[in-house]
Amino acid sequence: MAYLVWQNDLNTGITVIDNQHKRIVEMINQLHDAQSGHGGRAVGEVIEELVDYTQSHFAFEETLMEDAGYPLTRAHKKVHELFVRRVNDYRLRFSAGEDITQELRDMLARWLFNHIRNEDAGYAETVRNSMMALASDHGEGGWLSRSLKRFFK
Repeated sequence: MAYLVWQNDLNTGITVIDNQHKRIVEMINQLHDAQSGHGGRAVGEVIEELVDYTQSHFAFEETLMEDAGYPLTRAHKKVHELFVRRVNDYRLRFSAGEDITQELRDMLARWLFNHIRNEDAGYAETVRNSMMALASDHGEGGWLSRSLKRFFK
């Protein structure tokens, strides 16, 4: 049985972001499974994958916010930076032989769902509007037209 289950109120309406968030939920569930019987090596592998994937997700999310002109991008980045530091502390404790798996898993679950429902929900409308404007900009001087000209002169 899954430790975490995706809930519809977590959807931002940005498919690529929602899929990335769902992948992070899957990894938290993998951490739970690894703790339940696969040993320290499996736990370590999941932690490494989770850290790498989350950092990539944050970079992607921050780029979307910047491109959309979201006014709180800087503050959102700071939240991400603090989270990465916190998870790195867990990683160091794990590497030193401490069993942090349950503590880390519980923190990740609380943090992720709170972060999506609060901070991510704050930027979602701005990013969705920006993405729709870019996709519908077909005019001669529009983004799509300029981009196509760069590649297909």
